[in-house]
Amino acid sequence: MPSVILERSRKKRLEHAHPWVFKNEIAKVEGDPEAGDLVSIVNHQGRYLATGYYNPASQITVRVMSYEPLEAMDKSFFVERFRNCLEHRQRFVTGGDAYRLVYGEADFLPGLIVDRFGDVLVVQLLTLGMDRRREEIRDALVEVIHPVGIYERSDVSIRELEGLEQIKGPLYGDCPRHVVVTENGLQIKVDIVEGQKTGYFFDQRENRAAIAPLMTGWGARSGITLQEVAEEGESGTTVMKPVNKSGKVVEFPFWDGATVLECFSHTGSFTLNACKYGAKKVTCLDISEHAIESARDNVKLNGYEERVEFVVDDAFQYLRNQVKGVEERAARAGGKGDTSKPLTAGGGRTFDVVILDPPAFAKTKSAVKGAMRGYKDINLHGMKLVNEGGYLVTASCSYHMRPELFLDTIKEAAADAGKILRLVDWRAAGKDHPQILGVEEGHYLKFAIFEVRSRTKL
Repeated sequence: MPSVILERSRKKRLEHAHPWVFKNEIAKVEGDPEAGDLVSIVNHQGRYLATGYYNPASQITVRVMSYEPLEAMDKSFFVERFRNCLEHRQRFVTGGDAYRLVYGEADFLPGLIVDRFGDVLVVQLLTLGMDRRREEIRDALVEVIHPVGIYERSDVSIRELEGLEQIKGPLYGDCPRHVVVTENGLQIKVDIVEGQKTGYFFDQRENRAAIAPLMTGWGARSGITLQEVAEEGESGTTVMKPVNKSGKVVEFPFWDGATVLECFSHTGSFTLNACKYGAKKVTCLDISEHAIESARDNVKLNGYEERVEFVVDDAFQYLRNQVKGVEERAARAGGKGDTSKPLTAGGGRTFDVVILDPPAFAKTKSAVKGAMRGYKDINLHGMKLVNEGGYLVTASCSYHMRPELFLDTIKEAAADAGKILRLVDWRAAGKDHPQILGVEEGHYLKFAIFEVRSRTKL
């Protein structure tokens, strides 16, 4: 087998479980490996370190597949790896038939993503080394999972860094465009052909369920309390019912629920969880008509239509308009401004819970400064729309936006907004997205829940 000999002065990342070998870490290549071939990785003293697949066209020239000699990445190799992946998901992912089955490097299969949607699998082959083994991967998945269909969504720009074209299409069996799966007890309709990435984002599963405690306990703020009320037709019998300040029984079943704004909704997954856990009213917002139609389908599928409104708008602009309206109303309440004229902003709504789950703002290191401005902007305006003592739920899926930088950016936004934030929950990606210690690139998702209070009211 050909060998890649590493530079003496390189960082010892490989010895700390990082599975990438960069072009500038290679001193020389012995043998004549073709792109995609397996190569032995040895240090400058000739000591064997690992086996990986080789692509001289990529800056990540070798990706580690094994820390023992490996003869071939054949069907039997993938069968064994896929069985290990399945065992992990069956142990840790419960209550649903949908999850990330294969998560690249974290499942010791760099360059390969497999998402499971019930009986249908969606595959991404991100590297030349995996692309060359498409048939072996397909056949191994059929043996281990027995799907009715496998669909490929290798229509991602990262393939171009490997000298590959973007492609998508069926790999095996029957692949319907839409599949319905269960997550957190909710039904989700997923578009595997035109949806973002593989059609759905599994990494927030546990985080979506984490909003449950925020969804109830709000009725008292509007003067509704549980009181003993005489039961009709039963002399002397009383029952506990919600009663408003006027003494009237409140019939609306979600009287104690939160008002919620979800921005960047995609398929409406946070909206669904908010409704499941008792939200009174949810505003579901995305700039994409396709995303909102997907969210609308999912809300209808779960029977939550009466509690959800849909908005197609740019989240940045929507948040600013609402804040401007809040500020105009506050100015008028303070005796400032001409009350004979209509509000110019047209906004002014506030919410008990604001949820911000944007796409990655920083896909490269050079984009971090711009991303910081973006994260600060949405969090600044988002927290201004949270009712006193309510909650800001915010996330970042940008790897280059490191956790401490993300928190610092939110802290600056809070200072500018005159808010004090109390961190009540901090999370990463779910259990179907494990992380290898030493592989920082796997630590991409940050998820936080903050209680929001005004500095001047403490």
